[in-house]
Amino acid sequence: MNASTRYTVRVALIVALGGFLMGFDASVISGVVTFIEPEFALSKIELGWAVASLTLTATLAMMVSGPLSDRLGRRPVLKIAAALFAVSAIASAMAPDFITLVVARMLGGFGVGAALIIAPMYIAEIAPPDLRGRMVSFNQLNIVIGISAAYFSNFLILSLGQSDLGWTQTLGMDRWAWRWMLGVEALPAIFYFFALYRVPESPRWLVMHRKDDEALQIMVQVSGRSEAEAELTEVRASLDAQADTERASIKELFRPAMKLVLTIGVAVAILQQITGINSVFFYAPMIFEQSGVGTDASFMQAVLVGLVNLVFTLLAILLIDRLGRRPLLGLGLAGIAACMLLLAYGFGSATYTLESEDIASLPAAVNQEALQPLAGQAFDSDIAFREAVSAAIGSGTYKKHQSTLVSAAIDMNPTLVLIGILGFVASFAISLGPVMWVLFSELFPNRLRGLAISFVGLINSAVSFTVQLVFPWELENFGNSMTFLIYGVFAVIGLLLIMRMLPETKGKSLEELEIELVRH
Repeated sequence: MNASTRYTVRVALIVALGGFLMGFDASVISGVVTFIEPEFALSKIELGWAVASLTLTATLAMMVSGPLSDRLGRRPVLKIAAALFAVSAIASAMAPDFITLVVARMLGGFGVGAALIIAPMYIAEIAPPDLRGRMVSFNQLNIVIGISAAYFSNFLILSLGQSDLGWTQTLGMDRWAWRWMLGVEALPAIFYFFALYRVPESPRWLVMHRKDDEALQIMVQVSGRSEAEAELTEVRASLDAQADTERASIKELFRPAMKLVLTIGVAVAILQQITGINSVFFYAPMIFEQSGVGTDASFMQAVLVGLVNLVFTLLAILLIDRLGRRPLLGLGLAGIAACMLLLAYGFGSATYTLESEDIASLPAAVNQEALQPLAGQAFDSDIAFREAVSAAIGSGTYKKHQSTLVSAAIDMNPTLVLIGILGFVASFAISLGPVMWVLFSELFPNRLRGLAISFVGLINSAVSFTVQLVFPWELENFGNSMTFLIYGVFAVIGLLLIMRMLPETKGKSLEELEIELVRH
């Protein structure tokens, strides 16, 4: 690896730490929901709000972060995001009630939205064409590392809280495990803020603001003198050709010239979320508990989700500039559809029966006498079982001891659920996860890139918010099987649409793609 490549990789990795914080902040809530639902006596929609509130403000941030970075610069906006992550983590950990927790999570959402948009944009603007796909994928890699770190951190804090170590009890990990889960994020957020001082401003942003000499100095470090001068000339020519046009506005995205790239961008943005990825990432322990493995095992299996996500994201980074964007999307969507249908079958075949000995083994807090009329009754769906047990002992008691009750009653193969979830995550990680952000950084012309990525990112985040919000409600009203079947159907439809519309973009400069895809 030569000096130029080492410099570019170092800068890209620092900027991509925003992805780590985004992944950690988003997924750490997966371990928290188990505790806050009974503690704050939340309804399923309120539980969904606790998870999705971050995405709501992330959606709002995506509306302004692109244009704001066009005005202030990419690096200053990333610094603001780092500060928001730190403040949100501390405030969430100290939240005395549900409303305060939601407000603190929403504050962090502004950082998520900014980092999610600006980090890949910055990397695409500084990376050479032959490495761009791999380097933009650094951001997705850091997102999945952040997700994995959150799962492992949750599992570690839960384990320490259940141990007999005196220092963990002194710190309150036994009583306030969920607060520690939320609070530890402040440490990497502070590190990211100061690490950004070692990152230069985006050279393309500098050219946009007539700072060609500064831009050239950075481009020389990235690709050498001769290539940097040629690239600067190309970027300047592209911007000068549009100099007489008005400032970029939302109306320009809907002009006929943008029809193809906007349609692809919107379709991929919707598809990435509507197939259920954040339902899995943000509710993984809850899903595994539904298969009857218990709380501790569900947290451990969530760690496996993070590891699989990490491994297959690394594989995608190795393949994205070799195989291309289109083949990876086709392979991944086919896998997503198959795994969601497997989950639908696995949960659909489950039955629930509480025998007398099962009832006798339940915790003393559960009214065993009230459950005796249900002894030996078989229920063929999770909805029927939950309604019967809740009617007998109360919905509050059921929520608090749901994992124990389901484990005692369920008859299914939990391995099918584990295989389905891990296969789904692997399929997503090698396709829609990294490929979407690479495509966003490639499809849109230079002058509209900030605005366009904010627009499609807004749609992506809005769909994500909706999916996260309604997932607990779906499980309660549609049941496990039907919920995953819906995701599988969306994946099949998406596979057919994307394979018909999507061109290959690998190995081409941003200016070449603009000429090819946007009709001037």
